[in-house]
Amino acid sequence: MKPVAKPAAASAVTFRAATRADIPVILGLIRELAEYERLAREVVATEEILTRNLFGPRAYAECLIGEVGGQIAGFTLFFHNFSTFLGKPGIFIEDIYVKPDYRSHGIGMGFFREIARLALERDCGRIEWSVLDWNEPAIKFYQKLGAKPQDEWTVQRLMHAEIEALAKSS
Repeated sequence: MKPVAKPAAASAVTFRAATRADIPVILGLIRELAEYERLAREVVATEEILTRNLFGPRAYAECLIGEVGGQIAGFTLFFHNFSTFLGKPGIFIEDIYVKPDYRSHGIGMGFFREIARLALERDCGRIEWSVLDWNEPAIKFYQKLGAKPQDEWTVQRLMHAEIEALAKSS
């Protein structure tokens, strides 16, 4: 991989909504993120699946692309959830990824600012995300944002086989 010139300042970064044409790049970034998180074996997304679910008749998530000088530096993928206690929508950040050559230049912070602006514009009550417990650089970054870990909650998950079994149970 050819070295990328690092941006001089965060002001050199632009953020935009992803388009259908970005699907191959988004999938590549998802694969890079999965490698970093040691979860590459779990990526089963395809361009077709992403196109259908991000740009089909019912878009289930949104994606922002961060660029520096026209070069893609990272992405964030997010969707709305809803808080019954607040009676308002929220935003859940599924993934945020900045390519290694572009880190420490304000791009991650820029993604969070963009999502915060959207949250205010959409009258959201909160922004949430998960982080792997071993990812110390990310945890330190989130602490600088003022994020509060929700230690009293644990993530629970059903995958396809379990969903299928549950749906077919009587």
